Amino acid sequence: MTVRAKFYVTSIQHHHTPRPEAVCAEVKLAPVYGDANKPWSEATPCGQIAMTITNAAAIDAFALGKSYFCDFTPAD
Repeated sequence: MTVRAKFYVTSIQHHHTPRPEAVCAEVKLAPVYGDANKPWSEATPCGQIAMTITNAAAIDAFALGKSYFCDFTPAD
């Protein structure tokens, strides 16, 4: 079974690294409330996703305040 949840970006914090060419950012997301998340939460969902990302293209894929679907599928 796959669970799909909708999260929005609450913060993007860029970090300095010892190597000037390297990038690093922490992206935090929180669940969207209301009808958008009824498939997995009937009331007000609670949670947080925090990711430290060191890939510039992946960091750029997130925008503050924008919503994203998160699909949780069992992995072997």
